Amino acid sequence: MNWQYDVPLRRLHTFGVDVRASKYAVVHSVGELAECVRQMQGEPLRLLGGGSNILLTGDVETPLLHVCIPGRQVEGPYGNDELLVWAGAGENWHKFVQWCLQQDLGGLENLSLIPGSVGAAPIQNIGAYGVELAEVFDHLEALDLQTGQLLVMDRQDCAFGYRDSFFKRAGLGRFAITKVFFRLRARDHRIRCDYGAIRDTLKDMGVDKPSIQEVAQAVIRIRQSKLPDPAELGNAGSFFKNPEVSAEQAQCLREAYPQMPQYPQPDGRVKVPAGWLIEQCGWKGYREGDAGCYEKQALVLVNYGYATGADILHLAQRITASVQERFGIVIAPEVNIW
Repeated sequence: MNWQYDVPLRRLHTFGVDVRASKYAVVHSVGELAECVRQMQGEPLRLLGGGSNILLTGDVETPLLHVCIPGRQVEGPYGNDELLVWAGAGENWHKFVQWCLQQDLGGLENLSLIPGSVGAAPIQNIGAYGVELAEVFDHLEALDLQTGQLLVMDRQDCAFGYRDSFFKRAGLGRFAITKVFFRLRARDHRIRCDYGAIRDTLKDMGVDKPSIQEVAQAVIRIRQSKLPDPAELGNAGSFFKNPEVSAEQAQCLREAYPQMPQYPQPDGRVKVPAGWLIEQCGWKGYREGDAGCYEKQALVLVNYGYATGADILHLAQRITASVQERFGIVIAPEVNIW
C-alpha cells in the first residue's frame, strides 16, 4: 500500500472542516483493500467514502482508507420486470442514479442528487421523497476488516431501519462495503410523486404523466432550491433525522401545536419533521462565527468557511437541547460524528 502521512482532509469531505489524517491511503480494488487489511493485522482502521455524511471534530489519528472501488453493470434479469444491477462502492451515487435512468431502469429516481458514494448508501439506508434504498436493495459484498474475508450480505443481514442499518450498530467499523446490488424495474415503472413537493414541481414543469426521468428532474429541482451546494458552502445535507413519537404524544402535541406536520407510520408511531421543530425554535438562518443553520432549510447545518467540527457540533447540541425543552422531543443526528 502507498500510505501517505499528515494528509489534509478539507477537500475530501463536504463539511470542509480543516483537519488532517495522520495516515491515509486510497484503495481502488477489493484486492488492494484485502492487502491493506492483511498488513494492518487487526489494527483499527477508519473508512472514508464520499465524505458527505460525516462531521470531523478533530484530526484522524487512526489509519484512514479512502474506498474508491469503481464499476457498474447490469448483471441480468431478476424476475419478470426487474434487472439486477451492481455498482462499486467508490462510484458517485448521483452519477450512478443518472446512469440507471439513461437505461430506463426505475427505482432510484427519487434518490437523485443525494451526495456521497454507492458504498455509503446502505450504511445510512439513504432515503428521500418517500423512497428508501432498502426498497430496491438486493445484496452487497463486504470485506470483514478483522478476518479479511469477503462476505455476501442480503437485506436481512443488513437489518435496515430509518436512516439506519447493521453497519451503524453491531457491525460498526468492522466491514468495508465493496459492491452493492440493486433490483431495478426495466418496465412498468412505479412512479412515486405524492411525497413532499414533487407533484407541485412536476405541475410547474408542465408534466401530467411523469416518466422516471421527469421525477428525477423534479427531485433535483427541489433539492437544489432547498439545499446548498457543498462545493460552495460546507454541509452534509440533513444533519438531523426526523423523530418518531408515540401516537399518544403526537395527540398531545397536535392539541398544543395545531400547525405541526405529522406523518403516521405503519407501526403506529408518528413522524414529525425535524426541520419544522428546529425552525419553530428560531434557529433557521442562525449564524455564530462560521457555523450556522442554513437560511433555506433548518435541517442543514453549514460551515461558512473556517468553522471547526467542534463549532458545528456545539451548535447541533444547542439546537437539540432547545427542541427538547420546547417540544419534549429528542432529535438525533443523521450525520456520523468522528
